[in-house]
Amino acid sequence: MADTTPMMGMSSGLTALRGIVLLIAGLYAIFFPGLTLTSLVLLGGALFFIDGLLGLWSLTFGHAKTGNFWFDIARNVLALIVGVLILISPLLATIFTVTFLIYVAGIQAIIVGVMELVLVFRARQLFAQVWPVMVSGIIYVLFGLMLIFWPLSSAVTLVIIAGVFAIIFAFSLFGLAWRLRKAGF
Repeated sequence: MADTTPMMGMSSGLTALRGIVLLIAGLYAIFFPGLTLTSLVLLGGALFFIDGLLGLWSLTFGHAKTGNFWFDIARNVLALIVGVLILISPLLATIFTVTFLIYVAGIQAIIVGVMELVLVFRARQLFAQVWPVMVSGIIYVLFGLMLIFWPLSSAVTLVIIAGVFAIIFAFSLFGLAWRLRKAGF
């Protein structure tokens, strides 16, 4: 029978490693939110570039025929162009990409907030307390307005919030790794 003792601690070790990576990423996001935002956009640009390159490669050499050959060519060339533009101009790409996404999130937040407010006013007899739903709706609307009127500072704020959540999740992974280690995994 094989000795599995070295493998026993692997699960807890990998879980702790995930926690360390998340802790470092969270701290980086909190202390350097602008650089984190730029890094995320650059990562997206690299993904576009690789996707377009691999898509064209598979169409040319991999016989990946979907029936929409010219659509596939156009889609992959567009992905390549967008990827290259993002990679050669990270600041410009960060501003436009993030701004567009922030506007979409802001409009969505306003719509959700207004829907909650309309719901609470229409069906207020169904709620034991209307204040929590009203406050939630107002916060959504204010959050959406903040995203629309201050998109880049809002994006930086969202990066910081994501960093805080990453740190919280990292500590929960440390706890899980400790429990796994105590259980022999």
